[in-house]
Amino acid sequence: MRIIDVKKADVTQNPHGVDARRIYDTDDAQVVHISLKPGEALKRHSTPVNVIFYVLEGKGIVEIGNEKKEVDKDTLIESPAKIPHCWYNESEEIVRFLVVKVPKPKESAKLL
Repeated sequence: MRIIDVKKADVTQNPHGVDARRIYDTDDAQVVHISLKPGEALKRHSTPVNVIFYVLEGKGIVEIGNEKKEVDKDTLIESPAKIPHCWYNESEEIVRFLVVKVPKPKESAKLL
């Protein structure tokens, strides 16, 4: 059995400059834990595979394509491959969410 304590996982350097921790990374899938402090955001980008976001804590704004919605804890959001998306934390509290990529991308996300 493999157990990962997110708080002890290494922060992955990323172009967004946010706390992103790759907590699961195999040939088949990838899971990243992201924490956005108040005022932080992910830059608009696209991924070569479908992405699923699952909000663990807080309230944030997710933008996928031309749609922009406020989402909060226990919400799952689907983001299709190659569609631009981004996240914003305009609240006064941290928003934490998982990013699940299946299959694991063979190429990097593209900043827009």
